[in-house]
Amino acid sequence: MHLTVEQALSIFPLSKGRLIAGKTGTSRIVKSVNVMDAPDITDWIKDGEMLFTTAYLIKDDIDEGIQLLRKLDQRGSAGLGIKLGRFWSDVPESILDEADRLEFPLIELPYQFTFSDQMKGLFYAELQRNTKVLHSVLEKQKKLMQFALKPDHLSNFFHAILGIIGYPMAVVASRGHLVFNSTSMSEAQLLQGWPWKDRSQWVYSENGRHFRIPLTDKEEGIGYVLFYPTEPQLMKVEEGLFHQAAEIISYQMSFVYKEFVDQSVQNDLGYLLSRYLKGNGTIEALTEGAERLGIKLFEGSYQCVLAAVPPEIPESDRSKWLRDLREELKFHPELKNKQVIHFRIGEGEFSIFSADSFSGNGTLPALLAKGLQGLLGAADATRRPRLSVSGRKCKPESLLKAFQECQDTQQIAERLGIRDPVIQFETVELAYLFQHVPDRKMQLYCDEVLQALLVKDPEYAREMLHTLEVFIDNDGQMNETAKQLYIHRNTAAYRLEKIGELLGVDYKSISDLLRLKLVFVFRQMLNS
Repeated sequence: MHLTVEQALSIFPLSKGRLIAGKTGTSRIVKSVNVMDAPDITDWIKDGEMLFTTAYLIKDDIDEGIQLLRKLDQRGSAGLGIKLGRFWSDVPESILDEADRLEFPLIELPYQFTFSDQMKGLFYAELQRNTKVLHSVLEKQKKLMQFALKPDHLSNFFHAILGIIGYPMAVVASRGHLVFNSTSMSEAQLLQGWPWKDRSQWVYSENGRHFRIPLTDKEEGIGYVLFYPTEPQLMKVEEGLFHQAAEIISYQMSFVYKEFVDQSVQNDLGYLLSRYLKGNGTIEALTEGAERLGIKLFEGSYQCVLAAVPPEIPESDRSKWLRDLREELKFHPELKNKQVIHFRIGEGEFSIFSADSFSGNGTLPALLAKGLQGLLGAADATRRPRLSVSGRKCKPESLLKAFQECQDTQQIAERLGIRDPVIQFETVELAYLFQHVPDRKMQLYCDEVLQALLVKDPEYAREMLHTLEVFIDNDGQMNETAKQLYIHRNTAAYRLEKIGELLGVDYKSISDLLRLKLVFVFRQMLNS
């Protein structure tokens, strides 16, 4: 039984009685009803129990009656019903005054009805109420399940849950900001006592009581939902309904709302990073700011990736590209398990990948190229994002250098006409280092190294130069060279042997390979 004293007084035949004292205490909850037939009844009284008596045990001692009221109040009794006419014709004034002082409900029971009649009436009313509540909860559960199978758009999501539950509610995200609020309370009132413990519980405050449930996604806390029931007491099955609603909210937030939460974090992170990159902050300030957002930036070595969309692309297409790119980086099977932190900055998308799990410096670019092939491969090379990858860094202070490497890689690749979707700094590093060498000196150097081949028949020289360039680009790997040229490995080996004889180079010599590498970098820069 979970009725207030006020509700109990509206149920027949108790409704024929009269509240004679303690009128300000009618909000007390009646959980059970008992008959007072022993002098030590207060030793057995339970919280929320209402007692019925004929006043036989206190009829001769008013002080004893006052002490009884005090003990009942201390034990959490809901109230005392006295049947007048047999031992008392009126309740003594001093007892009435004490009941008013204690705000303890004192009820004059109707004489024409027995205690069992009144108890039966209360229990029957409670049974009807419980049945009605169970039917209501069952109907709400059905609606919640239907909604869970076919959820509404985020803008209507919380309102839909609110309409099903039928009680005011509020949703707070993990960082302590208000997501949804249908109560009459302010954000400051709702967030009283923040941060909260991760457990479901009833919370009582000067603003009333509410049932608070943590929201989780894969054991990670993503927020809280607060239900403010208007009923003074709820059945356990109704608490279960709150938990069911909380699970649906958790599920939806993990997929729908979490993007909004991530966006908020990304905006804050992007602001901190932009300040740092512009020289308006220190790496310590950036690290501390990220940790306040619950993100640890640097754990071991790292590589940075800058995804930029060509500036001539319309803003709507640019935003879609970056949004799709972020989704691929987060959820593609090849990439989703990598430790990475994303920033949204003016240039596009900036990411810091933990490099400790990569076997080599070129592993990340290869992984990105493979993972993003479906997104970037079919798009027009002039309109798709381009990802530039920095070298591996070991110190937080190297973040600015890593970012500059990404920017320089974008610029050099654009100058050289490189259309690959993923480019690492190392592949354009020589062009970056020698970009200020005059064209005339580049041309003289190329002519000097390649002179013996350039004087040959133009068609022959062009074919041989292309073979040598592919060989150098593939770091001296013969099989890969033959594969890209669509020729047999022996044919590729024969050509390279002839080229070596003409130019006087030894492919096992690092200095000779470096000279050839520099030649083709210069030729590429001159042609661009």
